[in-house]
Amino acid sequence: MSKHIILLTTAVLALSLSSFKPEQKVMTGMQSEPEITKAICVLTPTEGSKAHGIVTFTATKDGIEVVADVEGLTEGKHGFHIHQYGDVSSLDGKSAGGHFNPDGKNHGGPADKVRHVGDLGNLVANSEGKAHLVWVDKEISFIGPHSIIGRAVIVHVGEDDLVSQPTGNAGARAAYGVIGIAR
Repeated sequence: MSKHIILLTTAVLALSLSSFKPEQKVMTGMQSEPEITKAICVLTPTEGSKAHGIVTFTATKDGIEVVADVEGLTEGKHGFHIHQYGDVSSLDGKSAGGHFNPDGKNHGGPADKVRHVGDLGNLVANSEGKAHLVWVDKEISFIGPHSIIGRAVIVHVGEDDLVSQPTGNAGARAAYGVIGIAR
């Protein structure tokens, strides 16, 4: 009889495991992780720069709304990208790697069909060095292969021309920060 119970238990266990999908959350008496609806990045200046600010990312029905408020810039356009790594350990910002590009596409503008996921275009600073941007992006995400959580935002010294490969020729990095989950 104990052989039958072992065989029956093994069969039930095998059947239940065969229907388990890795993306399912297993409830073990603890609450599951809440859905991410907002993220934030506090930008600090790279060495020799005065640029700083805050970028928020908020989930909407149309995509992720990006709101950037940056100051300490020179007047004009400044490349604005999400970079591959959330590593801000180098004073020049280069430890953040290149543009976030999980699909291996060419560089482009934020509205282009072919672009890096991290291509957010340019911030435009006024004569006081302040830039404000609101953009709803359909490529970035908080989950999956296009997730920006834990990656870096970089504001460049120069303008992104939106065509030069592989980065838009935007020059050195003026400010950087890591994207984290917000309340």
